[in-house]
Amino acid sequence: MSEPRLKCIICNKEYDPEEIVYNCKSCGGLLEVTMDPPDVSWDRFANRPFGVWRYRELIPIKEGTEIVSLDEGGTPLYRCDRLARWAGVRRLFIKYEGRNPTGSFKDRGMTVGVTKARSLGSRAVACASTGNTSASLAAYAARAGITCYVILPSGKVAMGKLAQALMHGAKVISVKGNFDQALKLVMDVSRSMGIYLLNSINPWRLEGQKTLAFELVEQLGHVPELVSVPMGNCGNISAIWKGFKELSGAGMISEKPRMYGVQAAGAAPVVEMLRKNLESITPIKSPETIATAIRIGNPVNWPKAVEAIRGSGGIYDSVTDEEIVETQKAIAYLEGIGVEPASAASVAGVRKAVRACLIHPDAEVVCVCTGHLLKDPEEVITVCGKPVEIPPDLKAVSDLISPEPLPQTCFG
Repeated sequence: MSEPRLKCIICNKEYDPEEIVYNCKSCGGLLEVTMDPPDVSWDRFANRPFGVWRYRELIPIKEGTEIVSLDEGGTPLYRCDRLARWAGVRRLFIKYEGRNPTGSFKDRGMTVGVTKARSLGSRAVACASTGNTSASLAAYAARAGITCYVILPSGKVAMGKLAQALMHGAKVISVKGNFDQALKLVMDVSRSMGIYLLNSINPWRLEGQKTLAFELVEQLGHVPELVSVPMGNCGNISAIWKGFKELSGAGMISEKPRMYGVQAAGAAPVVEMLRKNLESITPIKSPETIATAIRIGNPVNWPKAVEAIRGSGGIYDSVTDEEIVETQKAIAYLEGIGVEPASAASVAGVRKAVRACLIHPDAEVVCVCTGHLLKDPEEVITVCGKPVEIPPDLKAVSDLISPEPLPQTCFG
């Protein structure tokens, strides 16, 4: 593998891969990891376990580095025919990232990010989080035996995610503000105290998340027409697009998909920017949505997300909380797959785009569902209601049981 480089996406200034730097020192632009296309083919991976490190030659970590892993990646790709009919497309697949070790796609990035942190000699890592990042970083830091600090927006993190961070031993700090304020704090603290930052502004983390693209091609046997991704801090859609570009550069695929970026209507600065054809986003000071994982008003990776959408000839849209909840129920009811609200945004976006004639009904679509249903159990009770309570007798049970094969208590 060629020596990787850190490169500014704006001014092209390069940095040594062993330097701890998150933004370009010259222009403040975002950085990305670049390397020459490796001489590799799909056959090289065939006999390895299906997961992130199956693609070792495409991940820019030095040979001989001790890997911090919990067997992440290798998540299922479900063909969802009933959901496809509901959404209005010929074929729909769900790439279910809820099957990762801590229940979300963040684990793909953390295995690489924490591996890099330890190789640099870092003794502590930190992040701001809407929940999934904190859960994942806490687990991987525990696996690596290093200290983890987490800054969360007070009252804005689902209990399932907070419980994970606490149980894995993270030092959790709750601030009276939103995610964007928490991120600024943790970035300032990381720079002043020498703690390694592992939010998605860290380009090494995205090197793990790009492996979803590699898995999709292997699982489908071809490149999908369109990949729909929820957008919060916007690292994931850009990482997946980077993965497809690298496969193309290595001659491993002959075409690339269109990317579809979907935001929640109450936290959609990227979508609003693209709709108005502006040069930059206008941050949302108080973003609000039931999809806590993407409740971000000032996403740091928005330039990379915009490049992914524009560079792929893709599309973008926002979906309301009502559309998200309806879709979350549909995914569970029609396919037996439980996803958190942010995950449902990718499927809700597809249904909306078909109705707006932005996606052809004959299309084949992959929807990235980023997290498990149990990440946010309180939301489930809120939208589905509590179980009916009855006395312990047969008549009370019989009165409630319906001959209908599929009860309608939650969906429709």
